[in-house]
Amino acid sequence: MVNYMAKPKVYITRELPERGLSIIKKHFEAEVWPEYAPPPKKVIVEKVRNVEGLVSLLSDKIDSEVFNAAPKLKIVSQLAVGFDNIDIAEATKRGIYVTNTPEVLTDTTADFAWALLMAVARRVVEADKYVRTGLWRVSWHPSMLQGRDVYGATIGIVGAGRIGYAMAKRATGFNMKILFYDVIPRPEMEKDLGAKKVDLDTLFRESDFVSIHVPLMKETHHLVNRERLGLMKTTAYLINNSRGPVVDENALYEALKERRIGGAGLDVFEQEPTPLDNPLLKLDNVVVAPHISSASYETRSRMSEMVAENLVAFFEGKRPPNLVNPDVMKTHPLTK
Repeated sequence: MVNYMAKPKVYITRELPERGLSIIKKHFEAEVWPEYAPPPKKVIVEKVRNVEGLVSLLSDKIDSEVFNAAPKLKIVSQLAVGFDNIDIAEATKRGIYVTNTPEVLTDTTADFAWALLMAVARRVVEADKYVRTGLWRVSWHPSMLQGRDVYGATIGIVGAGRIGYAMAKRATGFNMKILFYDVIPRPEMEKDLGAKKVDLDTLFRESDFVSIHVPLMKETHHLVNRERLGLMKTTAYLINNSRGPVVDENALYEALKERRIGGAGLDVFEQEPTPLDNPLLKLDNVVVAPHISSASYETRSRMSEMVAENLVAFFEGKRPPNLVNPDVMKTHPLTK
């Protein structure tokens, strides 16, 4: 490792797991936002004035306002797979490197999508409440809290990248018929898992479970809209732990309230935190979580290590392992 005469300054917008934070503190002069809630935008703007590195999260808006206030900023190291909160084009134009933490959370996120699927199909949350609130007064009845079988059902996977593939792999263990849709050819889905590629309307029409695994971009905003929800079976379930705005929440609420679909499992929302008056929270056929799909101890610790590794590599003059905007190297090449 290079011993810096003066350590580069880094601002970190949230307390990170110790495995990664200890590496950063060893190599950099680091300041960490101390509160659980994210720093206001004006705080980030103030704190980046004299730093060369910034560690951000998905909830931090990193745009021209931040870049304008940070003349020394050279790299943004994000603790997330997604990076739609960062103006990548603007960062590249200014010669600022942007990195993320991909792959490490694939299986953890797929596990949680599967947990949502199982929970809503078998009414686990409703059953828990049923016991805790004293509604369980008859020991057993044939119609008590009947759910839907997962084994042998049809799952439709929208977005067959790493997480979509991992979700399909789990579905094989339940002997499910697997349909998928992706704008990119995914021959491994068909070859490895026996999945069938179909158009989006067919997927929504034929699936018992529709699981969303696409990035948020202009093309995927409200990809799940009133029309596509209208194609689903009345017994089908929607699972989303990708990005909230991929689903039109108003349309989803109407479909769920009117029982035009069976239920939904959601780890993400159009606004986060979602307000308590969100009507989706009043429905008993919805299982919700606060954007925690990657929240296992091991995965979050490894993500923090990757953030540190990206920073260290950059300041050693090496290409960061997880560079999001490689075009930046054309105008601002590294020394190694």
